[in-house]
Amino acid sequence: MKVFTSVLVFQKIPSGRGRDKSSIQCLECFGKNLYIGTKEGLIEYITVNSVSGEESLSVQEVGRRQMGRSGAIGQLTAVPFLNHLLVLWDGSVTALNMFSLEPIPALKKIQNVSLFYVSESVVQTDSVELIAASAKRKIVSIYKVCVDRWECVRQVALPQEPVVLAAHGTCLCVATCDRYLLHDYQSQTTLDLFQHNLGKQNIIANKCGKGEFILNGPGNLGIFVMKNGTSQHPPVQWPDGVVDAAVHFPYVLALQNQTVHIYSILDQQLKQTVLLQSAKSLVSTEESVFVVADKEIHRLSPIPLEDQIQELVKRQRVDEALTLLDRVQDLLPKDSYKDLHKNVICTSGMIQFYREAFVEAKELFIKGELDPREIISLYPAMPVSEDFTPQTTSVSNAKDLWTLSRDDKTRFQQYLSFLDDFLIEVRPTGQGQICSRDIDSALFKLYLEQAEYEKLDQLVSSQNDCNLQMCVPDLEQHKRFFTLGLLYQSQGQHFNAIQTWVKIVEDQSEDPLHISVFQHIVNTLSNLKHKPIIWKFVDWVLQRDQEAGILIFTKMHASNHIMFAPEEVLTIITNYAVAMMLYLEFLVNELHSKEEKHHTMLISSYVKWILQSIEADYSNETSREEMRHKLQMFLWQSSLYNADTIYEQISSSSLHVEKAILLGKSGKHKKALQVLVHEEKDQQAAVSYCWRTSAGRDRKFTQGMFLTLLQIYLESTHHVIAAVDLLNQNAASFDLVSVLRVLPGSWSLKLVLRFLCESMRGTVHEKRMRGLEMSLAKVETLRYKHVWMEAKHEKIRVDRGCVCHSCQKRLTGPEFLRRPTGELTHVSCHGGESGH
Repeated sequence: MKVFTSVLVFQKIPSGRGRDKSSIQCLECFGKNLYIGTKEGLIEYITVNSVSGEESLSVQEVGRRQMGRSGAIGQLTAVPFLNHLLVLWDGSVTALNMFSLEPIPALKKIQNVSLFYVSESVVQTDSVELIAASAKRKIVSIYKVCVDRWECVRQVALPQEPVVLAAHGTCLCVATCDRYLLHDYQSQTTLDLFQHNLGKQNIIANKCGKGEFILNGPGNLGIFVMKNGTSQHPPVQWPDGVVDAAVHFPYVLALQNQTVHIYSILDQQLKQTVLLQSAKSLVSTEESVFVVADKEIHRLSPIPLEDQIQELVKRQRVDEALTLLDRVQDLLPKDSYKDLHKNVICTSGMIQFYREAFVEAKELFIKGELDPREIISLYPAMPVSEDFTPQTTSVSNAKDLWTLSRDDKTRFQQYLSFLDDFLIEVRPTGQGQICSRDIDSALFKLYLEQAEYEKLDQLVSSQNDCNLQMCVPDLEQHKRFFTLGLLYQSQGQHFNAIQTWVKIVEDQSEDPLHISVFQHIVNTLSNLKHKPIIWKFVDWVLQRDQEAGILIFTKMHASNHIMFAPEEVLTIITNYAVAMMLYLEFLVNELHSKEEKHHTMLISSYVKWILQSIEADYSNETSREEMRHKLQMFLWQSSLYNADTIYEQISSSSLHVEKAILLGKSGKHKKALQVLVHEEKDQQAAVSYCWRTSAGRDRKFTQGMFLTLLQIYLESTHHVIAAVDLLNQNAASFDLVSVLRVLPGSWSLKLVLRFLCESMRGTVHEKRMRGLEMSLAKVETLRYKHVWMEAKHEKIRVDRGCVCHSCQKRLTGPEFLRRPTGELTHVSCHGGESGH
């Protein structure tokens, strides 16, 4: 895996005078400016520009300065915002102008320095802090460096001579000959990290991030240490003999004499090695890492993270790619990260898909927002839009599902089950809405070919975007005509849907699984809002089943009732008696119609049905009696029908009870009772009529009704027993005196003894109750009189100070009036009022 590219930046040209002993000692880089320190005390200043990418560089020498006749340049550090270049040479730090390389006169040399480090000031923004270490004196001095001055502001004593130094803010990371330690010179706290047994050239302590250092620890471990002594990354196991290290996130580079080893900080694995001769140090910048060798300087530039991740995906190292992507998210543009993340997730899903780990694959496809057509296009004979081109990364374990469908049907069935689950889950999502026609058509094809007809009906009966041009011929070929109707219906083609179902019923080719096709037609029409279509098929439905057909209007959605006026419906169902009766019941009972016409027509339909059943004898006795009971109940309850019209219809029939009810509605109670007694010959019906008619009326009316019935019985000698029974069973409903007046003189006392006893008992009881009520009334009267007397005998004090409430003059005499509210007035002032 290639994560960095190497390019030669600078090569020292031999002098040509015998053996060239000169070599590069150190390097400082700022932007395109490079400062090279040599073993001979020379500082070279060059600029580097890219000409055409990383493969070609333009190097131009800007200047040079010889610090002395001998002695190597130990360190170079640029301070850009001060325009200073700090140089460690001959045991002292010198400040040069970073462009002219001329010394800055105001900044005198700092002596006895073995190494130094420049850190940003934590207090001031117009200065930096120079941390200079003296190996001889075993101290670290902190200098405040400004444009034209520097001064020592603090010194820190060390237990041993410093070998390597790095800093972050006020925290110093110091390596001595046998240990690493952290020291905060502001809080004066020291933390020993660990001991080591490394040679001086192998001791490493470099700043590598915000508050973090990279150290060469025991056992050849690259150890990451935060300034508080903790570690946020696991250590990296690198080879023996590492002389320098640098971090360019997410990689750490370890330098041996001949090789640069590049490890991932994320998984601590070796990713790349770069061979370089005589390399001695690494210099890390934001853009790249420079490798300093004796005669050459190379630049290691990281391959763009997007390209690295794409390469990992191509190699199917998706877990590694995902780990890398998640950790470098903040380093990538938002859109780029999102696209890469989707690509990695979807590729991982493809690998799981071909491993037949379908649950994991489905989750990854949905998480990665994979275009469902990518999966549909993998299956044989599945419809996909012509303008779609697959974009997913190919994977090495891919299978040809076309071949699998022929050679291993069992395994291919598992892939079909996955397609069903995946498309159903992705269908309602935003990703599914983008290509809803492809998804629905694929599910249609899948269910039809697999004979999953229940799922197929569920799909096409709900809202869908199936391709009719493809689906209609397929359904006709498979003879799935009911499903075809459902598809037409869901697509808004209601006429075609109903026409298809009508053909099923008429051809008697109804699928056994859909025995209720006719009922489905009725339900569809009852919920339809397209009036012409309803009129088109309503006659056909009524001809087959009037009871089911009328449901089109009675079970219709509430908003649809507005479309059809009752008179309009009554006109269309005129020739359908049963439908007419059911619809009139709906108008009266459900819609609570108050129109006389509807009530009269409903009663007429009952009468017509009963008379026809009697005449043709096509209905059993039970049904006829049930219908008569319904008719009688409605005659009693409704008061909105035309009684005369109905009576004319049944006057010559045997519906005597109904005649009696109608006569009673007209106030002809005696005639009604005569019909019940003489024609219906039903004594109980006559008694029931009296009670029903008297309901809610006064006692006198009830007595009159029963007396009328008694007189009818007494008119014929055949009804003597009925008359006696009437008296004995309903004694409380008669007026005794009136009965005695009409009873025949020939009747014996024994015949009416029971009636007389019951009547006398009732009379006595009534008299006693009246006496009791009178007594209670007298008690109540006495109570009120007592209250009045108490008020009357109350003393009223009148003295000279009392005045009339009306005229405000004094009450001079003993005669005056007292109002209920307590005011006193003259009798003359009160006028017509009374009360004392």
